[in-house]
Amino acid sequence: MPAAVPLDTYDTRILAELQADARLTLAELGRRVHLSQPAVAERVRKLEAAGVITGYRATVNLAALGYGIRALVRVGRSDYARMVNQINGAPEIVNAWNITGEDSWLLEIAVTDVAHLDAVVSQMCLLAETSTSIILKSVREHQVMLPPQRGAAA
Repeated sequence: MPAAVPLDTYDTRILAELQADARLTLAELGRRVHLSQPAVAERVRKLEAAGVITGYRATVNLAALGYGIRALVRVGRSDYARMVNQINGAPEIVNAWNITGEDSWLLEIAVTDVAHLDAVVSQMCLLAETSTSIILKSVREHQVMLPPQRGAAA
């Protein structure tokens, strides 16, 4: 496991603000964390160079795009390379994690309807046993994460 990058209070506040709204201008970010724009720009650049900030993206409401069903699909043991190819070829797969335990993969998928869900899951069934759970409601997504506090209970 790579060592954690040491961050001070300003870095932590910058990360929190950018996770909440990555579209902030450097001037507004500086105002919010009480630093000048050049100081904030340098800190953001260092956070990017250190691999703490890995990118910026828009969060999209999948239902507004017509994907009315989201589901989690657990996939049993399968050939790793074939599964990766299947994942990369399925645009409905929003997130894919190779995991430990009884299953080898946990996939988050977005589909338009039940027939679409069946088609996507059927493709996974060609590689391994699956178990599917439809997501009824999201209680929390995109949690702002900050470095763990030293000495805090794990």
